[in-house]
Amino acid sequence: MTLSAQPVASHYIDGAYVEDTSGAEIPVIFAATGERIATLHAATPALIERALAAAERAQRDWAKLTGRERGRILLRAAEIMRSRNEELSQLETLDTGKPIQETRVADATSGADAFEYFGGLAGSLTGEHIPLGPDAFTYTIREPLGVCVGIGAWNYPTQIACWKGAPALACGNAMVFKPSEETPLCALKIAEILTEAGAPPGLYNVVQGRGDVGAALVTDPRVAKVSLTGSVPTGRKVYAAAADGMKHVTMELGGKSPLIVFDDADLENAVGGAILGNFYSTGQVCSNGTRVFVQSGIRERFLARLAERVAQATLGDPRDEATTIGPMVSARQRDIVLGYIEAGKSEGARLVTGGTPGDGPGWFVKPTVFADVTDDMTIAREEIFGPVMAVLGFDTEDEVIARANATEFGLSAGVFTTDLARAHRVIAQLNAGSCFINSYNDAPVEAPFGGVKLSGVGRENSKAAINHYSQMKSVFVRLGDVAAPF
Repeated sequence: MTLSAQPVASHYIDGAYVEDTSGAEIPVIFAATGERIATLHAATPALIERALAAAERAQRDWAKLTGRERGRILLRAAEIMRSRNEELSQLETLDTGKPIQETRVADATSGADAFEYFGGLAGSLTGEHIPLGPDAFTYTIREPLGVCVGIGAWNYPTQIACWKGAPALACGNAMVFKPSEETPLCALKIAEILTEAGAPPGLYNVVQGRGDVGAALVTDPRVAKVSLTGSVPTGRKVYAAAADGMKHVTMELGGKSPLIVFDDADLENAVGGAILGNFYSTGQVCSNGTRVFVQSGIRERFLARLAERVAQATLGDPRDEATTIGPMVSARQRDIVLGYIEAGKSEGARLVTGGTPGDGPGWFVKPTVFADVTDDMTIAREEIFGPVMAVLGFDTEDEVIARANATEFGLSAGVFTTDLARAHRVIAQLNAGSCFINSYNDAPVEAPFGGVKLSGVGRENSKAAINHYSQMKSVFVRLGDVAAPF
């Protein structure tokens, strides 16, 4: 895997790569070594205008195609992505620092799944006929919204570009997508692949930049819909800006999700679920179950086995197939995580394992487990977005439900138990949008994904996403005479 990942140009607009070096410089750093692997430039106002104008023009003709015609192009894009999985996985590893053994199975593959699912769904997006007696009826028409803006996060750049683009395009919209400035490379390849698959120029555009570029896109009157994946503070700003123009929004934000392990749980599976819910992608997953509630009877066995399995983790160069834990995405994020670890120590949590930076270059943090965590500790209340697990004890079902719900977030929740009646009973009472029983962090495109409370609004994936990228027109038809009072 070559270390250089210099793209053809910084932006993809109107079906072609575009560069303007007068935009602010965006360095792309390989998180495992700190080396610069590419240099991009932020979109200037002129490029933002070109992208929005191209999207607006392309959307008009795209919306005139049948759903099956649109679907064929998305299916073709899925095929191309799968055929280039290795290339796309290597780029994701360079862009994010995630281990290659992970990106090969979790990133471009899930993006291809999205194009395949929504490509297959596109031809079925119809309205309905509503009979209203012998001389009247209503029919509905599902219409696209228009130009959609997607704003991506840095942890899953390929997947997010597809999760937003696939349903938007299936419904007849066009998209302007702004990746995170931390991971700007992968979305460019998605735009290129869509063009190769037959998407018309301007249908899916990628512009780079920081918050000012995002703000310019969100507030433009030509934009009908904004979909953001990011932090709660960013979500508040984007949501407010979109609301000023009464735009449709989807907000997929952060979480501090509970993972509940009852005494009767299968120990190996529960430990495995906790590992997936805390250390996959070096803990940089919004839905992670970072508050692990373990019932008293199993807690010490759980911690002992967890420590044994965490000791088997391999930190190292993410390009190495043996590596299972990569670096944090940036030096800033590493320092934030190390600050939370120090807060955990100072507030009295017991450090079971980890708690230090990795050895050598790069922005590594060793997988960290705290025990004896209480609900009021900082590491139990705030989203850390790094490889830090907080293990809390509990005794009764009612107690853990109340404590699990005592948070401003509501993205995910998980339960491990062999008592399935209890599993369903507990999940039904947890305030979260995406839940798991004897598993954690599965995200199939067929199922809705999203949160409640401060974790966001709307849903991504599944048929639910169609409702967020389209609108219904009702047409009342009278077959008889019109009665009027005069």
